[in-house]
Amino acid sequence: MKNAGFIALIVAAAGTIGAGAALAKGGPGGHGFGGQKMTFEQLDADGSGEVTQAEMDAAKAAHFATIDTDGDGKLSAEELAAQASAKMAERTAKMIERFDTDGDGALSQEEMPQRGKGRGGDRAKMFERLDADSSGGISKEEFEEGRKHARGRGKHERGHGEGKGGEGQMEQN
Repeated sequence: MKNAGFIALIVAAAGTIGAGAALAKGGPGGHGFGGQKMTFEQLDADGSGEVTQAEMDAAKAAHFATIDTDGDGKLSAEELAAQASAKMAERTAKMIERFDTDGDGALSQEEMPQRGKGRGGDRAKMFERLDADSSGGISKEEFEEGRKHARGRGKHERGHGEGKGGEGQMEQN
């Protein structure tokens, strides 16, 4: 009976180490814990062809440990901010790589991606939609109507509540 417990402990430790290595390595697969990209093979630490709950738990614990830099078992504001900063730096580098057409390592206004193009048109079309009376300008009433429409769309498309911004402000797309 002692041997069975000892073997279970070794298997659990191996799973934790394997999942930790997989998390540290990252990978080209789908998103895992905390946005970390993981493949099925990385999660399947023992190579059995199935991901067990123990392997999922081990991967989650290993990811937590990478963020918990002081090892106290808690994530402080500083540790979470450091994690967020690292992710932001990675996303920023990828964005520059993708959109920097002149190769100078920075994005000019012309190179910046146009938000909203994939969600119903460009800024000129948005302006036309807001300018309901085609006067060439957006009145306060048209602005507020557009804001209400954007809030309603946001609830359905993104699953969030009220839009950002206070009275008389509109979130830019």
